[in-house]
Amino acid sequence: KAKATTIKEALSRWEEKTGQRPSEAKEIKLYAQIPPIEKMDASLSTLGNCEKLSLSTNCIEKIANLNGLKNLRILSLGRNNIKNLNGLVGYCFTF
Repeated sequence: KAKATTIKEALSRWEEKTGQRPSEAKEIKLYAQIPPIEKMDASLSTLGNCEKLSLSTNCIEKIANLNGLKNLRILSLGRNNIKNLNGLVGYCFTF
């Protein structure tokens, strides 16, 4: 099995592609990584300005490490392997 892409690796690819610094960006798209992302790791805490984060179409099982995302308004996690919503406790959402 191929080693999963880490959030850190995905962010550095995204930065190369867009020319934006992840720590300053308002919108970050890390969907459909090859190989897929499996973990929402601590690298997410560097995205303090991010308002819209797409992690859809990966293999994430657990929602985690959202604490540093103070400006997050939209989190896209469709088409993953999420088993429960425990990582979202304490966040206020409107649907």
